[in-house]
Amino acid sequence: MSGFAPVLDDIAGFGPMLPPMGALMGLDLGDKTIGLAVSDTFRSSASPLETIRRKKFMVDATQMLKLAEERQIVGFVLGLPRNMDGSEGARCQSTRAFARNLARLTTAPITFWDERLSTVAAERALLEADTSRKRRAEVIDHVAASYILQGALDRLQHLKATP
Repeated sequence: MSGFAPVLDDIAGFGPMLPPMGALMGLDLGDKTIGLAVSDTFRSSASPLETIRRKKFMVDATQMLKLAEERQIVGFVLGLPRNMDGSEGARCQSTRAFARNLARLTTAPITFWDERLSTVAAERALLEADTSRKRRAEVIDHVAASYILQGALDRLQHLKATP
């Protein structure tokens, strides 16, 4: 899967670039880990997949793209860690750089989803499920990725329903 993928800032432009069916992959990029989630082929629900321990970009991307290929992923949604006031800091720049580098390795379109509070929501859901502290630490990143992806899926559904 090599080529140049379009990197779209706006999810409204992302939807029309996707085939009618096919799964999406959501990413929660952290300094030490990358949480991964996937959708069903109808793009109605997101499920946590796994967390990759970060090494180097090419190692991480190769592992992620292998999973994407196995699951026939047709697009990527990267959580964009905006500041609470909506501004973009160093972490957003790092996420955008990751997207540009990933775009060189795939032809599947890439977009961003505002991830403010996704980790908080994931943590709350895990606490409500009475998940142990150790287990929460193991799964928080890919659960957060599923919150990011679900938000994007819901928005895509809304855009499709609105002429």
